[in-house]
Order: sequence, then structure tokens, then C-alpha cells
Amino acid sequence: MKSELVDFAHGGDGTFSRRGFFQSVTAMGALASLDSLLPDYARTQQLPGRVRRLEPRRVDGVAVFDLEIAESPILIENRRAKAITINGTVPGPLLEMREGEEIVLRVTNHLRKDTSIHWHGVIVPPEMDGVPGVSFPGITPGATFEYRFPLRQYGTYWYHSHSGLQEQIGHYGPLVIHPANEYPYDFDRAYIVMLSDWTFEDPYDVLAKLKKQGNYYNRQRLTLGDFFKDVSRMGLSAAVRDRVMWNLMRMDPTDISDVTGVTYTYLMNGLAPDANWTGLFSPGERVLLRFINAGAATYFDIRIPGLPLTIVQSDGQFVEPVETDELRIAIAETYDVIVEPLEARAYTIFAEVMDRSGYARGTLAPRAGMEAPIPARRKRPRLTMAEMGMAHDGMAHGEMAGMAHDTAAMTHDTMPGMKMPARPRADTSAAAGHMGHEMPGMTNVHGMTEGEPQFAVAGAIRTGHLRAPGTLPGMVEHESRTHGPGNAAVPDMVSSRMSSPGIGLGEDGWRVLTYTQLRALEQRPDFRAPDREIEMHLTGNMERFMWSIDGKSFPESEIIHFTYGERIRLTMVNDTMMNHPMHLHGMWMELENGHRERIPRVHTVNVQPAERLSVLIDADAPGGWAFHCHILYHMDVGMFRVVEVLRPGERSRLPNPKDMRGQP
Repeated sequence: MKSELVDFAHGGDGTFSRRGFFQSVTAMGALASLDSLLPDYARTQQLPGRVRRLEPRRVDGVAVFDLEIAESPILIENRRAKAITINGTVPGPLLEMREGEEIVLRVTNHLRKDTSIHWHGVIVPPEMDGVPGVSFPGITPGATFEYRFPLRQYGTYWYHSHSGLQEQIGHYGPLVIHPANEYPYDFDRAYIVMLSDWTFEDPYDVLAKLKKQGNYYNRQRLTLGDFFKDVSRMGLSAAVRDRVMWNLMRMDPTDISDVTGVTYTYLMNGLAPDANWTGLFSPGERVLLRFINAGAATYFDIRIPGLPLTIVQSDGQFVEPVETDELRIAIAETYDVIVEPLEARAYTIFAEVMDRSGYARGTLAPRAGMEAPIPARRKRPRLTMAEMGMAHDGMAHGEMAGMAHDTAAMTHDTMPGMKMPARPRADTSAAAGHMGHEMPGMTNVHGMTEGEPQFAVAGAIRTGHLRAPGTLPGMVEHESRTHGPGNAAVPDMVSSRMSSPGIGLGEDGWRVLTYTQLRALEQRPDFRAPDREIEMHLTGNMERFMWSIDGKSFPESEIIHFTYGERIRLTMVNDTMMNHPMHLHGMWMELENGHRERIPRVHTVNVQPAERLSVLIDADAPGGWAFHCHILYHMDVGMFRVVEVLRPGERSRLPNPKDMRGQP
């Protein structure tokens, strides 16, 4: 392996030799500290750029990072704005560390309000986790808080504020923990590629607009022309029925993202598309790209035309290499990707947002100043009844077959009331995420008939058997199935969708990464069945922009208790039409994607609409921990819970959720 290059370079006049770099560092008197911090393969060069690697101080052999949180002017798209910066930049500085060492991070707050830093995906003691009101008081104006913890892992992670909506206006940065031993794969240089979304609006104004009108930022709604296209494609009767169904649900099939390119500028390493962040390479080198989605409300679809992507790390954990052409990175996820550009030409790193309202982009090139064509924008996707968990005669067989293929509870080749191609049992078992565990609730609503739309609308019908005047056949509802007072609708059918690439993907002929392809590089010797199971529903009311868990916002909720040492199967059921990236603090989640001892560990997992997905959790971290949707605005309005791990006989030390200062 050659020397690793990890930077945020924008432009620059070429790469530097390893010898020349170390000569320069020696001249600055800093070589000793660099040598003591990182192994040979992890030593870092830097090209001129907006964001730099932060060099730690050494105090009694411990690496100490000094971080300053302040409000600073920045320039985006030639417009001036104020951001919350870390050491004066957006994103904040790159923090590089090494597995096995202890580190100290001294954070000084120069804001006029409280702030915090959460080390996303890093396993730390609860008092170091940085969530105000749970096990940490927050950092008051003018104060310095010292985080200190050992590093018990390797990988690509990031850090961000957990105070209000500060993350939206620049309070985030990248973090890399190099493994104590060699990497299990070779690469010649590495780059951070941090994706984010920026708005010139006050984020609280954004939230206020969403509360007044949930689709305020959706300027891609269906038109009369779209209706005639639907008539041509599916017939008049089906097209009319489809529109009527969406109107009855008070939902919009083009409402893919809460906040869109109407207000967002999408950034790569803090730079807008026209600024063209550039990473340099020499033809034939293996380049490691560390993708981090630091967006507040944006999913990105990443591809590099002309280069296949080899996934080697997911959420900081090594996985068996998977070659693909495109990947969707959910909010807060990280992926390490190796590419091998063989030609001395430029390649575009294209990160198109899920609703197609914009993109971030950068360039890999052998020389600074080079550019490659920007791919044509794809048409915006539309939600179907499959995403809503409803049987509908306009639903493509492929959509339904893919859902059935993933479902761990499948015991037949088809589901009642649904027509789909039979699949070999071997396919079903290979995707089973529960090792034969049956999922409850995989039943259709009574009265279902072929070709009839089936769905449940909370509060629409009280008998559960009869249709209300003006509703479609099959619109039935059990009051007990609404999963809480804050839930607007309940899918009739939920299933695992881990082999589905997600809405808007998979129709271009390109390979797209899916969760079922992720397999841990090494099997875990302590893998075992769970001791108990918890089911939780991700709920909401899109029209009123209310987001919750089990129909209750955070102040109305109760603490979820784990017993220290137990193993939990947590099953999440998405009752909504939105994707939700769910993040657990303090403990790993093991994604049940069918690979048993090789199932991958994740800190964030995306739950697609009408999906039922399970993870395994070892309750090995006593204390209080946050669990929430990582769409910032969903978390802020209530899609947040506290998990407390207690030793046998121990009493809770946490206040009631309604009394936890600083939380939604």
C-alpha cells in the first residue's frame, strides 16, 4: 500500500510525494507528533482546501483535539451566510484517530446558546455521548467541555450537534478511526466525501412551513398532463381510481422528501456543485472514497459514470467487497468505496438527491481544474401503492415479487389475496432476516378481493367492517390497528424490502447496492438468538407534519428499558409513506439480512415505506441512550425515544421524557 491521502482538497496543483511531505512536516517540527499518532499507512498529506485535518496536541501521550464552536460567515454559491462552524469551517475539521488509544476532545462554545457534539456511530460512555437532557447537560455559552473516551473500534464516522437544529446550519464534521492493524484491502490514497444540504433560510422557518403545509417544498406535484399520461399507460378507470385513492389519503405520490432543492443547495465537502470539489489520482491507483451523508433531510444516490464502485465498509465496519454501479446512502450512513480509475481523464462523482430536485457533485481527476460531464437528471419518482403497503391492481408484479422475496415470514410462494410469480423457496430463505422467525401481522384485511385497493386510514371508519360514505371498496380500519393517536394510516401489508434498491432506483440497467448484499467480513463467534423481542411502529401524519413512534411524540412516550446482558430483537414497522433512517446511540444494531453469523453491524438503518425490518441488539452499555429518526425535522417534532440499559435490580436514573431538557 502506498501512503494514504485523506483530505478535502478543492483544486490543488497535484499530489505530493510521501518523502517530500515528510520533509515538509519535519521542517515544521511536527513529524514526531504525527508519527506517534498514526501508523505508517495512515499518515496524511494535504492539498490546499477549505477544510483541513486537525492536528491534535499530545499531552502525556494522549491525543487532545481542540474544537471551537462559533457562528461564522461563509460563502456558498457566491452568497454570504452565517453558519455554525467548527474551527471556522463547514464541514468541521477531519479528526483522525487510531483504534485502541484514548483521546480527549476539548469543545469550547462561543455561541450565545447551548451546544453539543455527538460522535455518531462511535461507542462511548453515556456521559460522553453528547445528547443534552439524557446523560449530558450540554455545553453552555462560554464553557468548555472535555470529552474523554477510549477508541474500541475502527471505521469512518462523523460528528454533529445534538442541540436543536444546529446540524442544519453547518455543525458537523468527519471522523476516521484507523484500525490498530492493517486494513484488509489495499488502497493508494483516500478522500473524505461528505454530503450535506444547506438552506439560506432559518431552519426553524423551514420547520414552521412544514408544520403548516407538509408538502410546502414539493414543487414536483402531479399535473393534468401527468394524469393523461397515466390514462395512456394504465387506462382511464385505473388512473381515476389511483388519483381518488391518493386524494382520500390526503397524500401526494410525488412527496418523496420533506425539504427539496426548492430551498436546498447540495454540498460535497462544503462546496456547491459549481465549485467542483476535486480529488486527484494517478491512473491505475486504487482510490478509497469515504462517503458520509451529513444531510439534515436528504438521501443521495451516488454513482461515478465510467467507474464501478467496490463497497468495502458500511457504517464503519468491514464487509465482504461488493461491486456495484450505484448506491443510495441514507441520512447519517457511511460507506467506504474503492474505485480504480485507469484512464488519465476526469470522472464525475455524482450524488443525485432521491427526489431528483438537485444534486451534489465533485470530480476525480489526474490534474486540478479538469471536469467531466454531469449526468443527465433522471425523472422524479412517484410513490406507488407498493410503497404504501397496499394491494392494487396497478402495482407491478415485479414490485410485489420483490417485496415477497424479502419477507422473512413467508411460508408460501404467494401471499393471500395477491397475485405474483412463484419464487423458489431457496430465494426466500436466503433473504430471510429472522432465521425462520415468523413475523406477526402478515395478514391481509378481511374482505380483500383481487384488484381492490386495500388500506386502513386512522379515524376514517370506526366499525372496521363497513365502508364510510364516499370511500372506496376495501377502505377498512380497525381502531386497534392505528398504532397510536398520532398515526394517520396503517399499511395493510408490510414486508422486508432489503433487496429493493428503493424508490426511483433499479430501472436504469445499473447494479444498485441493497442491504441484502452486505455481509460482515468476519463472522462473530458470539452470535446467538435473541432473548426477547420488541416491535415498534414508525408513525406519522404527513399532512400535519407530525412524526412519532407508536403514535406518540417523545414527550408523551415512556423510556424503553433493556436489561444489561440481554439480546433484543427490535422489529421496526414503517406505517408511513416516508423513508426513516433510524439511529441507535451507544450500541450496535445487527441487521437481520439473512447472513446469520455474518450479518452486518450498523449504527443507522433505513426503513423504507411499508417495510418491516429487524435488528439484533446486545444490551452491553449501561446508561441512557437516544434512539431516533435521523431526518432532523422528524426527530425535532417527536420521532425520538430514550433507551435505558439497567443492570438486574437497578432502578432508572433518568427523568420522564417530558422532563428531559433539550429534547424534542
